[in-house]
Amino acid sequence: MLRTCVFALLLLSISLILAYLSLLAGPVNLDIYHLKAGVESTIFWQIRVPRTLLAYLVGFSLATSGATLQNILNNPLAEPFTLGISSGAAFWASLALFWGFFPFGLYSLPLFSLAGAFITLLLVLYLNWHKHFFQKETLILAGIILTTFFSALISILKSLDEEKVGSIVFWILGSFANRSWLEVKIFLPFFLLGHLFLFFNLKQLSLLSLGDLEAHTLGLNPHFYRLFFFLAASILTGASVSVAGVIGFIGLVGPHLLRLQGFYTSSTLLPLSGLLGGSLSLGADILARLLLTGGEEIPVGALTALLGGPFFCLLLLKKKKTSAQPF
Repeated sequence: MLRTCVFALLLLSISLILAYLSLLAGPVNLDIYHLKAGVESTIFWQIRVPRTLLAYLVGFSLATSGATLQNILNNPLAEPFTLGISSGAAFWASLALFWGFFPFGLYSLPLFSLAGAFITLLLVLYLNWHKHFFQKETLILAGIILTTFFSALISILKSLDEEKVGSIVFWILGSFANRSWLEVKIFLPFFLLGHLFLFFNLKQLSLLSLGDLEAHTLGLNPHFYRLFFFLAASILTGASVSVAGVIGFIGLVGPHLLRLQGFYTSSTLLPLSGLLGGSLSLGADILARLLLTGGEEIPVGALTALLGGPFFCLLLLKKKKTSAQPF
């Protein structure tokens, strides 16, 4: 317990430091302790503060989603990006943008993204369901195939209407640029709902990771709760994609680094993964703003893919060498 608290305080401290750096990062140098009324105040309160908050909350959500999926599927390589869930959510959001179909007002994109995430997740699971068991060996392969498929569909949408290229490319690359309090307002209800689902059912999530037979023996309905947690992960992933596009590997790197430190139980892994995921997302967003000059930015999704891709390969090699390693 003490070790968990120490790690939580450490990650929280890192988060606060990165949040402070995020408020300073940008083409306009600001003295945040002596802001001048007008442009400087607007840049700080209407651009940098909501961007910093959104980047952290999205990273938190992607990491907890990744940890949840890894526990349920008993696969350390599972996360929203590698399973194709993020791409499915992006396609549905892009489809709504393409047709200009917003029946639920401001919440149309998150709801379409959520539906896309959930349907894609169910499709991945269906493709890997064999004789009452998930085939872990082909789970990631199915995710890669669906990611490629949805990326192709998004490219087709882009080519059909050049006027909407910028909006649709956003879903492919992922970015926190030009995000405002509006996106925070849209995202926050889904963030709270998804994490209420997760954090009030951590015991059930831990039981699910033991396997269906053990969970059923201990009085848990594994099929109901698995669907329940899939829905929670889809809510968080879909909402994240709707405001930031596809940002990969945060849900993979965060939980895995914590497992290396000995945090395996859901009651500690999920909250710590959220703190680390938020820090990783903030760090990537800061780098995205600082690596180029003249106000240009690298898409955060491209940066996380560049850094997370080699990490994913290392995990694959490690999994191949030690397939019997305890999860």
